[in-house]
Amino acid sequence: QEHPVESGGGLVQAGGSLRLSCVASGRTFTNYGMAWFRQAPGKERQFVASVGRNGAYTSYSDSVRGRFTISRDNSRKTVYLEMNNLKPEDTAVYYCAVETTPRYWGQGTQVTVSS
Repeated sequence: QEHPVESGGGLVQAGGSLRLSCVASGRTFTNYGMAWFRQAPGKERQFVASVGRNGAYTSYSDSVRGRFTISRDNSRKTVYLEMNNLKPEDTAVYYCAVETTPRYWGQGTQVTVSS
């Protein structure tokens, strides 16, 4: 598998929205789930959301459930994270991962939410 590549991070005001994209071009992309993690300064990397290989199954951390939506487009080999009602505590580097063992990680994209 190729390492995924994230994009779409940036600066947004609290209450705003942002969409992250992740492209994973490996030929077995459709055989694996995908996930988003995030890491804030001084904190451990934490799980955010995941989506099954066909896009039907999704899972979210308690802190983002109801605000974030994960989806995927297998024809484009892309997974998305729609983030709504953003809060300052959402500020972190967001990483995309292919759910292989071990995971294949992207380089991350910075999301900063101002109050």
